This record gives sequence, structure tokens and C-alpha cells, in this order.
Amino acid sequence: MTTLVFANQKGGVGKTTSALNVGAYLANAGKKVLLIDLDPQANLTSGIGFFQQNNMSKYPASEENRYLNTYDILINGKPISQVFTFTEIDNLAIVPSHISLAGAEVEMVNVMAREGVLRKALDDLHEPFDFVLIDSPPSLGLLTINALNSADYVIVPIQCEYYALEGLGQLTNTMNLVKNINPKLELGGIILTMFDARTKLSAQVMAEVREHFPKLTFETIIPRNVRLSEAPSHGKSILQYDDKSHGAIAYAKLAQEFITRFT
Repeated sequence: MTTLVFANQKGGVGKTTSALNVGAYLANAGKKVLLIDLDPQANLTSGIGFFQQNNMSKYPASEENRYLNTYDILINGKPISQVFTFTEIDNLAIVPSHISLAGAEVEMVNVMAREGVLRKALDDLHEPFDFVLIDSPPSLGLLTINALNSADYVIVPIQCEYYALEGLGQLTNTMNLVKNINPKLELGGIILTMFDARTKLSAQVMAEVREHFPKLTFETIIPRNVRLSEAPSHGKSILQYDDKSHGAIAYAKLAQEFITRFT
């Protein structure tokens, strides 16, 4: 089982979109994939159609009908096997998130070995998944540290826009600190997202990232694509929503790169 965390403290870089669609295409290629939504905003959860599939609201009206989620793993000690649910895509399961996760960092302050709660839960997971993809929040708090401590590799989506490399230095510093408790952690790759071939800026950012990280940057570039933006609002991956779009073709190629690099 290979565990990958999608991380970038800068928001709006295509982190959730990449975790969702890479997961969908890995599953479509026959790999068994578990998505873990570690972001209280629950965009990965809604983007895969969890709420539509289970006929429930993103914000349950009462505590009694609250669905099990990552909060229950981190705070209530629920095993992952009781929390994950399969999606409409064969081989693809998700551990959903919930707004209650926003308070988890405060509640975990006095927990013993708090930075390793998710890692222990994954160690106790006996289902035969090939990949675990963790979508972390856009911050370097305790939730992200739990994700990094659980992972084999960090995947960093970087948008082809101004300030693209902003935050990467701080993430690298955090990774180096986490390596004290998770020595196996490596920077697994950089995904260039939101590429606009009409602008010189996108080409300049692409060249700069490839110059600094020639071996780590994935060959596949994710274009700025309207269909990619529309798909989550329908609770679908781009594979389900429009598999002929430029965004879908790019993520299909990227998933093949993941298979080559991490298996």
C-alpha cells in the first residue's frame, strides 16, 4: 500500500481536484484506491458525490444523523474500516470529511502521540488497497502533520501563476521536521496545474519549476479547463463528467505516471 498526501499550504492550487481525479483514474486502471479527506471544508467528499449517493446533507441537521468521518478516526478512535465507504467508481473508496474536523486540532492538543493518530489508524487498516491518497488542508497545522506522518510520499500541486512557488519552502521545512518521526517520507512529485497555453506567464512558471525540480516534476501538465471546474459541483470526477475533455485526458495520463513512479 502506497500512501500519498496532496499538500500545499497555498489554497486554490488544484490540490483537491488532483487528489480526486488521480484517484478516479487509478481506480479506473484497476488499482484499489482509498481517498481520505482531511480538510474540514470537505470538498473532496462533496466532489466525489458522497452526499448525493447517500442522500444526505453536507451539514446534517442534528448530531444523531451525522455520518462517520475523519473526525471520528482522529478523536473518537474509530477504525478506518468502519468509516470508509465505496463510491460509484469501481475500486474507489473514501473516508469522508465533516465541518466538525475544524475543531480537531484543538481537541488533539492533549492527546498522546497526537501527530501519529492517523498513521496508527492506517497501520491497523487491513483492507487490500494499492493506494491511499490523502487530501490535506491548505495549512501546516496538526491535521497536515498527521497526513505527512502517515505518508510515503508528498505530492505538491503548483498552479502555473504568479507566486507559484510560494509556500513550497515552508512545506519542505515542515517535511524535514516530520522526517524525524517519519524517516521514509519523500517528496514524490510536483504537479503543474491550471496551465494556460495562451499566456507567457504559464510557460515561464513551468520552465522555472522544471529548472528547480527536473526529476520531480511530472511530465503531464494539467490545463485550465472549464469541465474540470464544473465536475465537482455535480459530485463527479472528470472521468465520470466528461472523459473526453482536455482535463480528463491530462489526468488519465497523470495517473499512468503515478502507476509508473509508485509501483
